Amino acid sequence: MVNYTFSLYDFEKFLLIVVRVASFLFIAPPFNQRGVPSRVKIGLAVFISILIGGMIDMTQVEYTGMIGYALIVLKEGITGLMIGLAANICNSIILFAGNIIDMDIGLSMATMFDPSTNSQVTISGNLYNYFILLLLLATDMHHTILRAIMDCFTVIPINGQVFRWDSLMTTMTNFLGDMFVIAFRIVLPIFVCIMILNCILGIMAKVAPQMNIFAVGMQMKIVLGFAVLFITSILMGDVGNFIFREIQRMMVSVIKGLY
Repeated sequence: MVNYTFSLYDFEKFLLIVVRVASFLFIAPPFNQRGVPSRVKIGLAVFISILIGGMIDMTQVEYTGMIGYALIVLKEGITGLMIGLAANICNSIILFAGNIIDMDIGLSMATMFDPSTNSQVTISGNLYNYFILLLLLATDMHHTILRAIMDCFTVIPINGQVFRWDSLMTTMTNFLGDMFVIAFRIVLPIFVCIMILNCILGIMAKVAPQMNIFAVGMQMKIVLGFAVLFITSILMGDVGNFIFREIQRMMVSVIKGLY
């Protein structure tokens, strides 16, 4: 016979775990997509909380009254959002690279509305974003992301956060530098090809001034850009490795700034 007691205090502590996990799933890829139903997100958060609830140290959970409990809920929500943002912010690398690509090939004005982010995105950026999401699921990287939120309870216990803003600021500064480096690596093949095409068009403008270079050059840029995108699609695995390593590094850095 199994005797198990579950008091209101235990339920309140369990809700603190749910708050951190649900906040993480709300913003972390691929669970932040609008195509994922809210019931699935809530159910997954509760299921994960049940699995790890018995292994979490609750010794530091001490509060008096509703205000004290609300402050802990707020701290847990911020913790989950910041760790999830560390994983989600790396998608900006792909969107930034897509903006540069479309600006080079002449499609910067051809934006589209992305319902998953409620924002206007470029065609190449949206295409690369879905490529990375597919690679994330195909390589089981989402398991690593889920494991990170579960392991963070060991390093950052409930109500044990210490927000070291100097460390978090350094993390964000380093990320901005890495974002430009990784995005330029993604854009480099198209950038080089378009630069060579511009040189050729400049020479043609001098050799044959009667030719309308602006009308011809715009179409050639689009065709060449699509051709290079198709040829370099085989390199998306390496691009995914760059992005996934950056996700892991960012999540570790953010967690280190919270204890």
